[in-house]
Formats: sequence, C-alpha cells, structure tokens
Amino acid sequence: MESISPSELAFELLNHCLRGSQWPEDVLEALTAEALDEDERRAAAATRALFSVLVERLADLFEPRLCDAYARLFARVIEQGLPELEAGSLVGRYEAVREVRPVTKTPKDIFVLSRVTLGADVAVTSVVLDGARQRFPDARLWFAGPEKAWQLFEHSPGLRHLKVNYGRRAVLADRLGVYHELREALSQPDALVLDPDSRLTQLGLLPVCAEENHHLFESRSYGGDSTASLSKLAQQWVRETLGVEDAQPWLDPKFRYDFGSQPVTAVSLGVGENPAKRVADPFEEELLKMLAHRDTLVMVDAGAPGSEEEERVRRAIERTNLASDRVGVHEGSFASFAAMIAASSLFVGYDSAGQHVAATLGIPLICVFAGYASQRMYERWAPDSPGPAAVIQAGYQDPQELLAYVKSALGE
Repeated sequence: MESISPSELAFELLNHCLRGSQWPEDVLEALTAEALDEDERRAAAATRALFSVLVERLADLFEPRLCDAYARLFARVIEQGLPELEAGSLVGRYEAVREVRPVTKTPKDIFVLSRVTLGADVAVTSVVLDGARQRFPDARLWFAGPEKAWQLFEHSPGLRHLKVNYGRRAVLADRLGVYHELREALSQPDALVLDPDSRLTQLGLLPVCAEENHHLFESRSYGGDSTASLSKLAQQWVRETLGVEDAQPWLDPKFRYDFGSQPVTAVSLGVGENPAKRVADPFEEELLKMLAHRDTLVMVDAGAPGSEEEERVRRAIERTNLASDRVGVHEGSFASFAAMIAASSLFVGYDSAGQHVAATLGIPLICVFAGYASQRMYERWAPDSPGPAAVIQAGYQDPQELLAYVKSALGE
C-alpha cells in the first residue's frame, strides 16, 4: 500500500464506517503504521489523515452508531501504538465507563480532563468542573490539560492544574504517549475521573484509572436525536452523574482588560485549521469595514504567530485602509483574547472558541457558522447564550449576502 496516500487510506476506512461495513484490517494497520513511523514527516501526514479525515468526521456527525465504530477502530490503533493494551479489553472497558451512572463515592481528588480544544473546554468542560466543585466542595479539584487551556480557568480559587502536554499537531506516538503520565497521576484509589470526551483519553478509550472511577460523558451520542447544545447536554449529564441541578459554563482567565467607556468589538477570524469554516474573500475585510464604521474600536485576534490565520488577519486589516485607532490587532494567548471579549460590548466571528466565551459571559455575539458536517453538529456547537445572539448559518450564500445578514443582525 506504499503507493496509496494516508488520506486515501483514511477515506476508505471512513466510508466503511459510514456504510456500516467491516473495514479492511490491513488498511487500518497500514495507516496506523505510517502514523507511528520514525520519520516524523511521514508520521505527521498520516496522523493528520487519521484524525482530521477519519476520527473527527466520525465525531462531528454525532451519530450513536458511529461511536461504536470509532471505539472498535481506534482501539486497534491504540493496540498497535501501545502493545501492552489489548483492543478487545479497551472496547469492553469503554462500554462500561460510558454508561451514565451516579457517583456514589466521596473522592479526595477529582480530575476533570481537558477537551484540548479551547471552545469545548469553555462550553463543556467548565460545566463538569462546576458540577464537581458544587457536589464535592471539600475535594481537591484538578483541571488536567495543556497550559493554554488552563489559562482560561487559572484565576479560579482552589482549582489545581495537572499539566498535560498534548499537541493537536503532534504525531500519533506523542498523542498516545500521554497515557503513561495520566495513568500514574489518575490511578489513585480515592480519585474520581470525569472525562468530557477528552482527546487525552482518546474519547474514553485509554484506561487511565480504575474502571469504576472513570465517568465518560460521551458527548457524541448523549442526547440522541435532540437538538440541544453540548452545554445543555453537559448540564443534563452532570445532573444524572453528580446530582447537581444547576451546573453552568464559566471561565476565569489569567488576564484582565478594562477599556473604560470605549466600546470595543472583539473579532475572531480563526477557523481551527478548517478552511471550510471561513467565507471567501472579500468577506473578512468588508466585515471589518462594516464593524469599524460603527462607534466602536474593532480588535481582531491575530491567532498564533506565523500561522495562516495571522497572515489572513493582517492582510484583511491592511485591505481595509483603516487607521489603527479604528481596527487593532490582539496579539497573545487565547486566554488573553478571552479576557478582551469579557471587556467588549460585542463579539463577531466564525464558529470558534471565541463564540463560546462570549456566550458563556452573555456578551452580545454574531456568529457566522460555516463548514459543519451535519445539522446535528451545528445544533450541538451553536453558541448557547443567555445574552443577545445571532447565529448565521453560512451555506452557499456569496459573501455579500452574508454581509447583509451581519448588517441586519447589527441593527437588531
């Protein structure tokens, strides 16, 4: 299969999963072997295909039957990367930990696992954290995840950080490599592990603690055919699991901003490395012009230094021909931008982490939501806000049509 690209292998596996047919084991083994290759360039390409083409697509459809397919398939991937773990045992354990069951023990330590993606940690993980601290106020509460996600909650009194380095661009061996450090930290007899479908455990498959101590919120199947958002479903799961009725999404970021009386519109043009989420040019520069002509300072997040997003943001700003006192650039971590959103009067952006921050804080928001794999994905990830919110589903409209929708939302 050396002549077949990793993407082609991943698409073949995906098609079998979607049809409900048995995938060829040799195809899965070939893709996994390439993702584990010692040549980092080969491993990176195959890892990207494995996750972006296959794993993320299975998750984004939010179909219960695909959760079963994912578990059987990815358990074999884990077995190939961590030979001490047996695929059949992993699937059996997964079936047990995803069962929704009430917590009956009183733990000394509670570990809530990061979803790794920042928007999901705000919309979902924070709800689980809130439920845990309400139910067990005397326990040591830990947020387990990367530093950039921890910064969203860093100011919270009493919350501890278990740092786990997990990169979304890391090769498969490194992604699976966190298993050993997690197992060592989480497998305490008096610990409780609350897993909101975390990539750290590969969506609940890695046996990071005793089975009875591991509670998985399988967000891809939970809620079935309902149209509820992931935040609402997380609240329901917390009620069933922890007995807490009113757990809420929240954040308490490391940074603070105060713009005084100056109204600020925070803008995110980030798409999480998914180009399908953005609207074609000249939408972005025209959007910035529209926002800047209001009585407000427009602050656009630059994204990661040197990234495609930063290049695109700076190009859009340059094309507006507006002065820096009308359109500025936020440079820094996402937690810093989250604090800027908190101090703003409006948030505008694509489907991204920023919309979930604005929704959680009740900041008025306009979201241009494009590139979703299914209607249920849109329903699950649409921002769930107590404040004014306009969500524009971007399908095949041209940029001018979408700008007209944004203008209408601004007027409302």
